[in-house]
Amino acid sequence: KNHFKKNTGSNVVQNKIPDEGGEGDGDKVDLAEQSLLNKLIRHSLVKNRNQVEVQQADPNSPLFSVKTFQELRLKPELLQGVFNMGFNRPSRIQENALPLMLAEPHQNLIAQSQSGTGKTAAFSLAMLSHVNPDNTWTQCLCVAPTYELALQIGQVIEQMGKFCPSVKLAYAIRGNRMDRRVKLQEHIVIGTPGTILDWCTKYKLIDPKKITMFVLDEADVMIAMQGHRDQSIRIHRLLNKNCQMLLFSATFEDSVMKFAERVIPDPNIIRLKREEETLDTIKQFYVLCREKEDKFTALCNLYGCLTIAQAMIFCHTRKMAGWLACSLIKEGHQVALLSGEMAVEQRAAVIERFKNGREKVLVTTNVCSRGIDVEQVSLVVNFDLPVDVEGNADNETYLHRIGRTGRFGRRGFAVNMVDSENSMEIIKQIEMHFSEISF
Repeated sequence: KNHFKKNTGSNVVQNKIPDEGGEGDGDKVDLAEQSLLNKLIRHSLVKNRNQVEVQQADPNSPLFSVKTFQELRLKPELLQGVFNMGFNRPSRIQENALPLMLAEPHQNLIAQSQSGTGKTAAFSLAMLSHVNPDNTWTQCLCVAPTYELALQIGQVIEQMGKFCPSVKLAYAIRGNRMDRRVKLQEHIVIGTPGTILDWCTKYKLIDPKKITMFVLDEADVMIAMQGHRDQSIRIHRLLNKNCQMLLFSATFEDSVMKFAERVIPDPNIIRLKREEETLDTIKQFYVLCREKEDKFTALCNLYGCLTIAQAMIFCHTRKMAGWLACSLIKEGHQVALLSGEMAVEQRAAVIERFKNGREKVLVTTNVCSRGIDVEQVSLVVNFDLPVDVEGNADNETYLHRIGRTGRFGRRGFAVNMVDSENSMEIIKQIEMHFSEISF
């Protein structure tokens, strides 16, 4: 069982520091940017022990899974592309999804899997296998929520199809102007919902009735974005009823499932269970302080008494994160700063340096609270405790933040800075929320 342990930096507790960033709810996390960030920094599959659940449309049909790519009987040039990308054997999601996606007759699929599990490679392989290069029209449509995510998917297809020069790819993204007098001859089109809808209806570059595979990626991000959900449904309505439908989502919330059931008839469903984030291996402490300068002193003292592999320090606002990073640098500590006003490529570069160990300490806002796994992180500091818009404890964000340490069964430490009666109340709310924490 985990215990919050008190370490008194000072005995005086004053009122909470006002929000210094002018951002009442802290640094917002954009789902599409978070997804792109994960794609940019993941160069290999995440090692996991996740269990896969398969719910088949036809429960009487035998359930197939594969342990090697050779078992899929792919075209030799496509198999060469897979191995050239460094995929030696299928991931957990690929073992179960690929036989369903490549089956004859075609089967529809709804799949849940997190970033780094190989799902983009799985549906890219399915599209490349599906295409008949002799047919000079678009046969596969892949819809992504943003043009950056569409480009990332396209890069995977281009790499995997490196030895299949006869298969052509087009990007239906903003700024990509096509000759509107002739229909596309590219076999695979990847793009955003609005542009793909225009290419199918307004400009008639694509005959939607000839599409035989439709992939909808990042469905949870898609339905969270204004207009994308309805545009995706409109595209779906244009397609032939015999078109194979594949939908992928990182989460299976009610809104996602309602959307999926609306666009994917008679689906097979695959769930890749997320390993439960546990507090069992994380020792948690709080430090009583007077104000932000007192919190800073307590933070510097941590360096003197702990051997830190790598540390992540969370602040509520961009302004506070900037102040703290500058203050630590002045004290001679090597620190990287990560916050929401940075371009997503800049954030990816910072995280890449942190993952490679070139930066030991990362000061950040909630933009880095979930989905970033760095095995060497041994300490997480909540310089500001996570709160929701009403000022109550944000328990989910707390779990995601301290879950950056204690990864992969290792032991970790989480230190919470308490600077007021209000933040002491937040600590108590967090204790009450997590039943496994003793009081």
